Amino acid sequence: MDKRFAIFDMDGTLVDSMGFWQRLSGEYLASRGVTENLEAVQERVRAMTILESAALFAALFHLPDRAEDVAAQMNAMMDGHYRRDIPLKRGVLDYLKRLRQAGVRMCVASATSAELMEACLSRLGAAEIFEFLLSCEEVGSGKSRPDVFLEAARRLGAQPGEIAVYEDALHAAQTAKSAGFYTVAVYDESGRPEWEKLRALADEAITDWPAAVQTL
Repeated sequence: MDKRFAIFDMDGTLVDSMGFWQRLSGEYLASRGVTENLEAVQERVRAMTILESAALFAALFHLPDRAEDVAAQMNAMMDGHYRRDIPLKRGVLDYLKRLRQAGVRMCVASATSAELMEACLSRLGAAEIFEFLLSCEEVGSGKSRPDVFLEAARRLGAQPGEIAVYEDALHAAQTAKSAGFYTVAVYDESGRPEWEKLRALADEAITDWPAAVQTL
């Protein structure tokens, strides 16, 4: 594909943050005294936005807080990591700069809140590369539905078939593919069990960002 437009996922695609997110549900629930059946709960929230996860926690564990308050508490736990120590994946910045030099218009569409995306990518010197950062929270649904991809396409002024979507998560790539987007699978260790399915689904696959730079 001669890329003119690109939508990037952030966590697990651009930045090495999935380990932090995988631990977040357990860390938060433990802070509220919940220590049993955490693995089953973590699997349920994997495809949810943080607000959707918060609503589930509030209902499932009878927390006295509103879903919005739970989400704020969880975001606060992650805030420090995004501001301090979550890194870009090796080779990502070079890849993005090459695309920008080629005139590709880019954005980020992520389940992560816009504030945390901005804090992290600004610290890492990557925010300025993107035209905008779009959170699933802004469109009201996670990536099990195409809303965030379609809204990003609308803002870019392009049709799905003209846009490459970079994703490390199988469910998100399936959603983008079904909506007509060109999909690029990005390897992340957190998604290793589903990697072969993701690679088979996608139109293109990236296992290593430095190697991918050489193909541009």
